[in-house]
Amino acid sequence: MKHIPQRTCMGCNQKKDKKDLIRIVKNKENEISIDKTGKMQGRGAYICNNPECLTKLQKSKRLNRVFEMQISDEIYESLRGVILDK
Repeated sequence: MKHIPQRTCMGCNQKKDKKDLIRIVKNKENEISIDKTGKMQGRGAYICNNPECLTKLQKSKRLNRVFEMQISDEIYESLRGVILDK
C-alpha cells in the first residue's frame, strides 16, 4: 500500500491527506501565492477546503506568524475564491 502524505490544516489543526488541502506558499522574494500543483518552491502552509477554517486562520493571524510577515487581505480573498470554487 502506497504512503499518502499527511499535512495539518492551519485553521482546524486536523491532519488530512495532502491532496485534500490547499497549499499557500511564501517564496524567496517574500511573495505569497496559492499553489494548485503542490510543487512550488518555498515555505508551505496548508488549509482545508472549508470557509470556516479560513475565517479561523484570518482571525488568529496564524499565517502571519508562520510566514513571519504581514498577510494582506487580498491573499485571504483569493483563498476564499479558491475555496468557494471547489
